[in-house]
Amino acid sequence: MDCLPQAQDDARIVMLIDDEPAQGRLITAIAARDGWRTIVAPDAETAIAMLGTREGMQLSAILLDQWVPGDDACALIAELKSRRPALPILMLTTSASPLLAVEAMRAGASDYLVKPVSPDRLMEALRSVTQREAPRDELAPLTEKMAAHLDFDAMIGTAPSFRAALAQAAKAARGHGHVLIEGESGTGKEMLMRAMHGASPRAKESLRIINLASVPPGSIDSVLFGHEPGSFPGAFDRQIGAFQHCDGGTLILDEIDRLTPALQQRLAEALETGIIRPVGASYGFRVDVRLLVTSNVGLDRMVEAGQFDAGLAARLGATRIVLPPLRERTGDIPALARHFLARIGEQPGLNHLSVSDGALALLAAYDWPGNVRQLQSVLFRAAVYCEGNSLTADSFPQLSEMLGEQTGGGAGHSHEGVGIMLYTPDGNLRPLEEIEADVIRLAIGHYRGRMTEVARRLGIGRSTLYRKLSDLGIDNAA
Repeated sequence: MDCLPQAQDDARIVMLIDDEPAQGRLITAIAARDGWRTIVAPDAETAIAMLGTREGMQLSAILLDQWVPGDDACALIAELKSRRPALPILMLTTSASPLLAVEAMRAGASDYLVKPVSPDRLMEALRSVTQREAPRDELAPLTEKMAAHLDFDAMIGTAPSFRAALAQAAKAARGHGHVLIEGESGTGKEMLMRAMHGASPRAKESLRIINLASVPPGSIDSVLFGHEPGSFPGAFDRQIGAFQHCDGGTLILDEIDRLTPALQQRLAEALETGIIRPVGASYGFRVDVRLLVTSNVGLDRMVEAGQFDAGLAARLGATRIVLPPLRERTGDIPALARHFLARIGEQPGLNHLSVSDGALALLAAYDWPGNVRQLQSVLFRAAVYCEGNSLTADSFPQLSEMLGEQTGGGAGHSHEGVGIMLYTPDGNLRPLEEIEADVIRLAIGHYRGRMTEVARRLGIGRSTLYRKLSDLGIDNAA
């Protein structure tokens, strides 16, 4: 029958190296929902021994909790990779240290997940490192390595749709109304909300961020509104909810589209009355909380499909900001790349790197389904393995392999603005002389030093071109 579950023998197998039974059960259950079978090794010795078993030979990935080997985590990763070089390894840890990420990756880790990790993030990482039709290492979502800046100046981009969204957010930040930010995953919604809180009248008050996708559905009610002792099995103590914690401040709810219909109605009632009622309580109390919420999908479409409460959507979306995907602002990729590389160079164990025009052209040719977050991850990985002072197209071998000839100017990819920055980091236009010099350098590289062709394409004479080279201090051999 078509509805029969996948046979266990056909399931992909992941080895979890973890000595904590509760986490083992949780990860086993999460992985099973996506067709994975989990085998658990409680220590390093057992894990190495299991590689030689029948199940061990069929492994598709390894999940390693850093606490099991402790300071020897990187040594264990290297040992596992020496025995099974093609087997992807993902490390789970509570540390957000960039240095640990660098060491783990250089030892052979494919990804690095900071706990607590949401079910969706875990499965995204497993799928990324095991899909054969996509680049397996270079595009893995290494997103937890660097803390995000919290102001509008860190939001890099000059595309009109992006600047319009930032202007709308900056204006909304000065008010007190709720704000809805929509956009694909990885476009920078949470970062924008943090910037809005930092620029708001509530900047010095409480801020709490809750990713609703990472909270078990049965716990969201209690997390938001709190609960009384005995209100449900296991509720031994009173819990204060996020709304009460943030009274007078800001509550950020990431992925509001994940709320169940019952919780949507409960939240809509709370926003309408301003009164919060903990689970199991016979009383309520008034709070003053500003909500900033995100959605990966358009709430209007969900309302039309009967999947989201219309009243709640209207209340949340009184101010609605839409962040464009990166593929719609490829001209921002050079500035973003340089910005990320500057931040990456500040991390322990990494160097300050430049990026070539060829590398920028390659990056601009990709569609970036993971958006800005994925671009940062790709640059971080390339920087980890870079042995020189600059990233080139050769620094992204899997990306080059996947795109093939498309990077040579194939249809469907825009290279507008590649290698040319129009704005300074403070948002002002660069001097015209500097922009002109960049355009000439780009043209010389694009036409491989054929100066007659460069002059013709720029619409100037050869003598004028050579005069500009001299005036601008450009070496045409470079």
